[in-house]
Amino acid sequence: MGNSTFSKQQTATAIAILFHAVGLAGILVFKSDWVIQSTSFNLLLSMALLFWTQEDKNIFFWLFAVATILTGIAVEIIGVNTGLLFGNYAYGDVLGIQWKRVPLIIGVNWFIVIFCSGIAITALLQKITKPIDDTAAEPSAVIKAISVITDGATLAVAFDWLIEPVAIKLGFWKWEENDVPLYNYVCWFVISLLLMTLFRMSPFQKKNKFAIHLLLIQVMFFLILRTFLP
Repeated sequence: MGNSTFSKQQTATAIAILFHAVGLAGILVFKSDWVIQSTSFNLLLSMALLFWTQEDKNIFFWLFAVATILTGIAVEIIGVNTGLLFGNYAYGDVLGIQWKRVPLIIGVNWFIVIFCSGIAITALLQKITKPIDDTAAEPSAVIKAISVITDGATLAVAFDWLIEPVAIKLGFWKWEENDVPLYNYVCWFVISLLLMTLFRMSPFQKKNKFAIHLLLIQVMFFLILRTFLP
């Protein structure tokens, strides 16, 4: 079983690398609008690969996924139509089908960011909080939970900060003041805290190597675009 799981993780990672590499080439080299328009497909593919590589998927995993997707869409609808969340912004037509001025695929993006951040932080904290020897005390369950929730939310906000300039240049969305307001990140952090709390408290397996690989792939993808996109 270990070999099949490893193979599945490798396959998913290779697929993700391939599609993100094609995306980079299409955007930076060939200046292809078609590649930009295919962003929704890339997000759906990434989510499908996360589902495929997640072991022991129980009802709580699916409830978390649905709740995160629906919450992401809901907060964006509030934000776009009222300005009460994030600030004054509007979506372009790049991300596909919209409802109440919000592309439905944005809920998938929220799931990917929250899930991958939660998995990555969980794995990191397990490494750094592991007792050095048998006499050392482990952090309490409460401390572990708070660490995952706050650090995971911080990572999610950092990822949003990374992609903002790229998303604006590619026409995903635009801000009324042109500059991204600090309030956007405050809202991202608060909402991410709530979703990370749901992530932490939901009793499903929190190990998925591909989720960590996908997060790293996306970070590199947007770092390269942020650096070289005119």
